Amino acid sequence: MTGNTALAAGVIEMLKEDHEKVKGLFEEFESAEGKEQADIAATAIMELEVHADLEEKLIYPAIREHIDEDEKMNEALEEHHLVHVLIKELKKLKPHDAVFQAKFKVLAELVKHHIEEEEGEMLPAAQKSDIDWEALEAAVLKRKDTVVTKLTGGKKPFSKS
Repeated sequence: MTGNTALAAGVIEMLKEDHEKVKGLFEEFESAEGKEQADIAATAIMELEVHADLEEKLIYPAIREHIDEDEKMNEALEEHHLVHVLIKELKKLKPHDAVFQAKFKVLAELVKHHIEEEEGEMLPAAQKSDIDWEALEAAVLKRKDTVVTKLTGGKKPFSKS
Protein backbone atom coordinates (compact mmCIF):
# COMPACT_ATOMS: atom_id res chain seq x y z
CA MET A 1 0.00 0.00 0.00
CA THR A 2 1.31 3.44 -0.86
CA GLY A 3 1.24 6.11 1.84
CA ASN A 4 -1.82 7.81 0.39
CA THR A 5 -3.62 4.51 -0.15
CA ALA A 6 -3.06 3.66 3.51
CA LEU A 7 -4.45 7.05 4.56
CA ALA A 8 -7.45 6.55 2.28
CA ALA A 9 -8.27 3.31 4.03
CA GLY A 10 -9.72 5.10 7.08
CA VAL A 11 -12.35 7.06 5.16
CA ILE A 12 -13.10 4.27 2.72
CA GLU A 13 -13.41 1.70 5.51
CA MET A 14 -15.82 4.04 7.32
CA LEU A 15 -17.96 4.29 4.18
CA LYS A 16 -17.93 0.52 3.69
CA GLU A 17 -18.90 -0.05 7.33
CA ASP A 18 -21.84 2.33 6.86
CA HIS A 19 -22.80 0.44 3.70
CA GLU A 20 -22.73 -2.91 5.50
CA LYS A 21 -24.76 -1.53 8.40
CA VAL A 22 -27.48 -0.22 6.08
CA LYS A 23 -27.57 -3.41 4.00
CA GLY A 24 -27.96 -5.36 7.25
CA LEU A 25 -30.86 -3.14 8.29
CA PHE A 26 -32.54 -3.72 4.92
CA GLU A 27 -32.26 -7.49 5.47
CA GLU A 28 -33.60 -7.21 9.04
CA PHE A 29 -36.54 -5.15 7.77
CA GLU A 30 -37.60 -7.98 5.46
CA SER A 31 -38.01 -10.49 8.29
CA ALA A 32 -39.34 -8.11 10.96
CA GLU A 33 -42.91 -7.07 11.67
CA GLY A 34 -44.80 -4.29 13.39
CA LYS A 35 -42.93 -2.07 15.83
CA GLU A 36 -39.64 -3.88 15.23
CA GLN A 37 -39.91 -3.21 11.50
CA ALA A 38 -40.76 0.44 12.16
CA ASP A 39 -37.72 0.79 14.44
CA ILE A 40 -35.46 -0.79 11.81
CA ALA A 41 -36.81 1.54 9.13
CA ALA A 42 -36.28 4.56 11.39
CA THR A 43 -32.69 3.51 12.08
CA ALA A 44 -31.99 2.86 8.38
CA ILE A 45 -33.40 6.25 7.42
CA MET A 46 -31.26 8.04 9.98
CA GLU A 47 -28.14 6.12 8.91
CA LEU A 48 -28.82 7.01 5.27
CA GLU A 49 -29.35 10.68 6.08
CA VAL A 50 -26.07 10.88 7.97
CA HIS A 51 -24.15 8.94 5.33
CA ALA A 52 -25.60 10.95 2.43
CA ASP A 53 -24.78 14.22 4.15
CA LEU A 54 -21.15 13.22 4.65
CA GLU A 55 -20.79 12.09 1.05
CA GLU A 56 -22.52 15.12 -0.44
CA LYS A 57 -20.86 17.79 1.70
CA LEU A 58 -17.34 16.40 2.09
CA ILE A 59 -16.46 13.15 0.36
CA TYR A 60 -17.89 13.65 -3.12
CA PRO A 61 -16.48 17.19 -3.50
CA ALA A 62 -13.02 15.86 -2.55
CA ILE A 63 -13.33 12.97 -5.00
CA ARG A 64 -14.65 15.19 -7.80
CA GLU A 65 -11.67 17.50 -7.34
CA HIS A 66 -9.17 14.66 -7.76
CA ILE A 67 -10.59 12.17 -10.23
CA ASP A 68 -12.00 12.71 -13.71
CA GLU A 69 -15.26 10.84 -13.30
CA ASP A 70 -17.95 13.51 -13.74
CA GLU A 71 -20.45 11.06 -15.20
CA LYS A 72 -20.13 8.67 -12.24
CA MET A 73 -20.22 11.54 -9.74
CA ASN A 74 -23.34 13.01 -11.36
CA GLU A 75 -25.03 9.61 -11.34
CA ALA A 76 -24.15 9.11 -7.66
CA LEU A 77 -25.61 12.50 -6.79
CA GLU A 78 -28.80 11.73 -8.74
CA GLU A 79 -29.11 8.49 -6.80
CA HIS A 80 -28.71 10.50 -3.59
CA HIS A 81 -31.45 12.84 -4.80
CA LEU A 82 -33.80 9.89 -5.25
CA VAL A 83 -32.86 8.56 -1.80
CA HIS A 84 -33.80 11.94 -0.32
CA VAL A 85 -37.13 11.96 -2.21
CA LEU A 86 -38.00 8.47 -0.97
CA ILE A 87 -37.00 9.32 2.61
CA LYS A 88 -39.12 12.47 2.53
CA GLU A 89 -42.10 10.44 1.30
CA LEU A 90 -41.50 7.67 3.87
CA LYS A 91 -41.47 10.23 6.68
CA LYS A 92 -45.00 11.30 5.69
CA LEU A 93 -46.30 7.73 5.95
CA LYS A 94 -47.02 5.37 8.80
CA PRO A 95 -44.88 2.21 8.80
CA HIS A 96 -47.99 0.01 8.67
CA ASP A 97 -49.19 1.67 5.44
CA ALA A 98 -48.96 -0.72 2.48
CA VAL A 99 -47.21 1.89 0.35
CA PHE A 100 -44.58 2.35 3.08
CA GLN A 101 -43.46 -1.23 2.56
CA ALA A 102 -43.18 -0.73 -1.20
CA LYS A 103 -41.30 2.57 -0.90
CA PHE A 104 -38.89 1.16 1.66
CA LYS A 105 -38.13 -1.81 -0.62
CA VAL A 106 -37.49 0.54 -3.55
CA LEU A 107 -35.21 2.59 -1.29
CA ALA A 108 -33.32 -0.57 -0.33
CA GLU A 109 -32.82 -1.61 -3.97
CA LEU A 110 -31.67 1.87 -4.98
CA VAL A 111 -29.20 2.07 -2.10
CA LYS A 112 -27.82 -1.42 -2.78
CA HIS A 113 -27.25 -0.48 -6.44
CA HIS A 114 -25.59 2.77 -5.37
CA ILE A 115 -23.29 0.94 -2.95
CA GLU A 116 -22.29 -1.57 -5.62
CA GLU A 117 -21.26 1.17 -8.05
CA GLU A 118 -19.58 3.30 -5.40
CA GLU A 119 -17.50 0.45 -3.99
CA GLY A 120 -16.82 -1.08 -7.40
CA GLU A 121 -15.83 2.03 -9.33
CA MET A 122 -15.70 5.35 -7.53
CA LEU A 123 -13.92 4.46 -4.30
CA PRO A 124 -11.12 2.43 -5.93
CA ALA A 125 -10.38 5.38 -8.26
CA ALA A 126 -10.51 7.84 -5.37
CA GLN A 127 -8.22 5.67 -3.26
CA LYS A 128 -5.47 6.05 -5.86
CA SER A 129 -5.82 9.84 -6.02
CA ASP A 130 -3.94 12.50 -4.09
CA ILE A 131 -6.85 13.50 -1.85
CA ASP A 132 -5.72 14.76 1.56
CA TRP A 133 -7.26 11.73 3.29
CA GLU A 134 -6.10 12.72 6.76
CA ALA A 135 -7.84 16.11 6.57
CA LEU A 136 -10.90 14.53 4.96
CA GLU A 137 -11.19 11.91 7.70
CA ALA A 138 -10.95 14.58 10.42
CA ALA A 139 -13.64 16.66 8.70
CA VAL A 140 -15.90 13.63 8.20
CA LEU A 141 -15.65 12.57 11.86
CA LYS A 142 -16.40 16.09 13.06
CA ARG A 143 -19.36 16.55 10.71
CA LYS A 144 -20.73 13.09 11.50
CA ASP A 145 -21.03 14.01 15.18
CA THR A 146 -22.79 17.26 14.26
CA VAL A 147 -25.23 15.61 11.85
CA VAL A 148 -26.08 12.75 14.23
CA THR A 149 -26.74 15.23 17.04
CA LYS A 150 -28.96 17.31 14.75
CA LEU A 151 -30.93 14.29 13.51
CA THR A 152 -31.44 12.64 16.90
CA GLY A 153 -32.73 15.71 18.67
CA GLY A 154 -35.26 13.55 20.53
CA LYS A 155 -37.46 12.86 17.49
CA LYS A 156 -37.89 9.76 15.38
CA PRO A 157 -37.59 10.24 11.61
CA PHE A 158 -41.30 9.48 11.14
CA SER A 159 -44.42 8.90 13.17
CA LYS A 160 -44.93 5.31 14.30
CA SER A 161 -48.61 5.55 15.16
